[in-house]
Amino acid sequence: MTANNTQTARTETTRNADDIKISTRTLEFAVYAAAVLATIITAAVVGDDRSENGVDVFNAHDAMQLITWLTVGLMVARGLAKAGNRNHNHG
Repeated sequence: MTANNTQTARTETTRNADDIKISTRTLEFAVYAAAVLATIITAAVVGDDRSENGVDVFNAHDAMQLITWLTVGLMVARGLAKAGNRNHNHG
């Protein structure tokens, strides 16, 4: 393979500046997944013991509500990322 062929192969694999990352490869998705996991663990661990007098202070309903808000936030963030990255030159 000549140097010219190597350079051509490299340029074909480079990303276009207008491309956006797949959502599962972004930092915001990693933070979302960690927050959802932390919410599930917290809902399972907190409450239902003597210190709260048997009251579940962070129950499944609260956890699902928080996960729903996290999901909405992720969708808004991805929508803004896509909208801000559109190629507006149509001509």
